[in-house]
Amino acid sequence: MRETWLITPGRVPYGPAYAEMRALAARRVAGEVPDTLILLEHPPVYTAGRRTRPEHLLVTESEIRRRGAELHPVDRGGSLTFHGPGQLVGYAIVGLGIRPAIADHVWRLQEVVIRTARAIGVELERADEVGVWAGDRKVCAIGVKTTHRVTYHGFGLNCSTDRAWFDAIVPCGLADRGVSSLTEEAGRPIEVADALPLAGRAFEGVFATSLVPAPAPVAGRFVSSDPALAAG
Repeated sequence: MRETWLITPGRVPYGPAYAEMRALAARRVAGEVPDTLILLEHPPVYTAGRRTRPEHLLVTESEIRRRGAELHPVDRGGSLTFHGPGQLVGYAIVGLGIRPAIADHVWRLQEVVIRTARAIGVELERADEVGVWAGDRKVCAIGVKTTHRVTYHGFGLNCSTDRAWFDAIVPCGLADRGVSSLTEEAGRPIEVADALPLAGRAFEGVFATSLVPAPAPVAGRFVSSDPALAAG
């Protein structure tokens, strides 16, 4: 079975993590590294994908900063979303082969999240919009970018995320849909630490791979803002 590097650095500021993810994707395109899965948290940050429109941001950028968050334009698909404490973010840097099938890759990411939630006791589903859902409430956002048959970015699974953060935006540009979390759907606290190992096992099953720790020089480039959260 092929191997995929795993990096679990804890809570990492978005800007440096974004830069390191893109650098790893470039190395994957060059054939210097294997597929890589990064499972982490971010401090509060809003990311604006290529489909973001001005009306999707409901407050000013200065107000976002006042609330203790950042705003970053990014190169993935989709619109505005939030990442922050209580959300498991999975960045999957994966080679898609000679005939890239982006829809199939997104389906697999959805399946990873669905299996992760099921292991916790929560049933989630696909819907007519990308993501993973509990009815009309989005529990997980998904957005990817592909270059030279390698895809990166991935998913943001709300475990115990404070939904108040989403009040500043139209999440994913969908004004008629709500947001939920595993904690709300399970009716008990579900933390990132609970979901992370389950997501790793689900990824191995869905992508038919074996996760192995990334070499220290690679993993060490993702510097946690709270080392106590790093899984090592």
